[in-house]
Amino acid sequence: MIDQATLNEAAHVLDRCRARGWTLATAESCTGGLIAATLTAIAGSSDVVDRGFVTYSNAAKSELLGVDPQLIAEFGAVSEKVAAAMATGALARSAADVAVAVTGVAGPGGGSADKPVGLVWFGVATRSTVQTLHHVFPGDRMTVRAATVTRALGLISDATTGP
Repeated sequence: MIDQATLNEAAHVLDRCRARGWTLATAESCTGGLIAATLTAIAGSSDVVDRGFVTYSNAAKSELLGVDPQLIAEFGAVSEKVAAAMATGALARSAADVAVAVTGVAGPGGGSADKPVGLVWFGVATRSTVQTLHHVFPGDRMTVRAATVTRALGLISDATTGP
């Protein structure tokens, strides 16, 4: 379930977007749509949330977001380059002004020395900027996914303060 603090952050994000006249899109892999679900749990969010892409498979990342399969082959789905491509692809395939993308290893398996369980790459794109960052979240699958949602909401909020 979505906790009250996360719902409050989602409401804040929606208000920040409204203040700028912006709409948003999400491109989600490891969260499976939880960011969009959190935003749309707020009544009236339809004036801000344009769409959400759940691109769990590599094929979906390419087909729905236009991520070059060569990027995935070379750097892996959980990488800075793919997170950036997911965010810019979501922006290009929507009417949104800001897009957030997440791709990571939620666990409990699937991790490696280079890409441990809990590693999440974030991409945030506006019509003028693209930002990426990563974080390794501790905890089990649900904890990693919940922390990813919270961080993604914060990144969208931060993006609304730019030029």
